[in-house]
Amino acid sequence: MNLIEDKTFQKIDFQAESIEITEYEYCRFEHCNFETTVLNGIKFIDCEFVHCNLSLAKIENTMFQDCKFTHCKVLGLLFPTANLFNIGFSFTESILDHCSFAGLKLNKTKFKSCRMHEVDFESTELKEAIFENCDLHRATFYQSNLEKADFSTAYNFQLDPEANRVTGAKFDLQSLPALLTKYKLRIQS
Repeated sequence: MNLIEDKTFQKIDFQAESIEITEYEYCRFEHCNFETTVLNGIKFIDCEFVHCNLSLAKIENTMFQDCKFTHCKVLGLLFPTANLFNIGFSFTESILDHCSFAGLKLNKTKFKSCRMHEVDFESTELKEAIFENCDLHRATFYQSNLEKADFSTAYNFQLDPEANRVTGAKFDLQSLPALLTKYKLRIQS
């Protein structure tokens, strides 16, 4: 497998041009389109994606190690199909609607100012993860480990503390109704 290091790719439409199946280290992708692109088997190590569209990309056995996604559109990615060895990433001001992180170990992962509608976190390990100012509308948390996770500025989420591990997790007082939804209580301020 070839190695491409320290290269910046700008405004490339990988739908039209094929991406080399290789290892990319310390590369930066700016304003690139990966929508529906087959990225199977590619390794991204310490790479940065800025203003990129990765919606519905195929990522079977794709490696993401310490990758950063900023201002990206990442719709419908099935991260459990990726190469899970040392998987790690962070997302800032990105749209992650309909993605699946089910069953992954994403401890200490940071999500900042992201829209994460209908994201699947079932059986995901998210110890000490940070959901800073994230919109988690209809995100699924079931049998997830959320110990010491920070939801203090997250909004539009619902999760059942009895169906998840939440010891030490941080929540804002305003999110109390989201934690008690199953009890059908009417909480007034």
